[in-house]
Amino acid sequence: MRAVLVPHAIDLALPPAGSTLRRATGRSMGTGWSASMLVPPGQQADLAGALQRELDEIVAQMSHWETGSLLSRYNRAPGGSWHPLPPQFHEVMEVALQVHADTDGAYDPAAGALVAMWGFGAHRRHDAPDFQPPQERDLASALARRAANTPRLERAGRRLLQPGGVQLDLSAIAKGYGVDRLALCLERHGVHHYLLEVGGELRGAGMKPDGEPWWVEIEGVPDGAAPQAVVALHGLAIATSGDYRNHFTHGGRRLAHTLDPRSGRPLDNGVASCTVVADRCMVADALSTALTVMGPGAGIAFADARGIAARYLVRGSGGVLVEHPSAAWRALLQ
Repeated sequence: MRAVLVPHAIDLALPPAGSTLRRATGRSMGTGWSASMLVPPGQQADLAGALQRELDEIVAQMSHWETGSLLSRYNRAPGGSWHPLPPQFHEVMEVALQVHADTDGAYDPAAGALVAMWGFGAHRRHDAPDFQPPQERDLASALARRAANTPRLERAGRRLLQPGGVQLDLSAIAKGYGVDRLALCLERHGVHHYLLEVGGELRGAGMKPDGEPWWVEIEGVPDGAAPQAVVALHGLAIATSGDYRNHFTHGGRRLAHTLDPRSGRPLDNGVASCTVVADRCMVADALSTALTVMGPGAGIAFADARGIAARYLVRGSGGVLVEHPSAAWRALLQ
């Protein structure tokens, strides 16, 4: 049986008469993006170009792959230096640091050094012939440095302190934020009915030409049978974190790209995926990572206390995937 999730609030506003369905695709952040949009008559703007420019700006600010990005320059900066932030970077850091605090460090935007040590950064990748996982003393040293140095956001002055040696990695929030920026871009151009996707993270608003909502199948786990579910992305966003997306095997162990920043090690808690539905894709993206790290016990308690719609798929015996939904997730079920 397929579960169906629908939003609590429905906007019955129809697309303007004569609207046409346009599609656009492109590349950004090492992945693809796509947009389906109902464009009002008379709107002749290059929407595809405008959407690409939004994502290009995020890359220029927040990429840890681009050596000239603002994030890379911050990571190289000396301790004690303050860095003015453009509005986009500031907005992401506000949410990232808040999720970090709320989850007691299960999500950490400043875990870049650990990410790099395990071969998931921009250099010394895990698929390099000479790669070796970090030694215990190296992990302990990295964790001690991280505990002693925390980036500090000055909201009034919109600037960020580099306390010394902090390595930001915003890959667990930037794609979701990219989706949100695409939505704002379309709405500035008078487009209010759309479905947007960047690397598997999605956000939808309004409806399709046939009056139906934008139905989206929730990402499944490729190597396991999971309960199927679809969601009506009508004023909602969705993000999934999974151990199947990026991993490698070393010494007979499967090492997933999601790290527990509190221990400095790849996760080994049985979570195959965690999906979060929220109003903003940036929030869903960061929370799906944090909840994955927390695991279903602490994660469901956290989600229920805050009204977060989340669903875990946990690997059981024989490879069976066991579903663990939060109360807010069950409330969305039709």
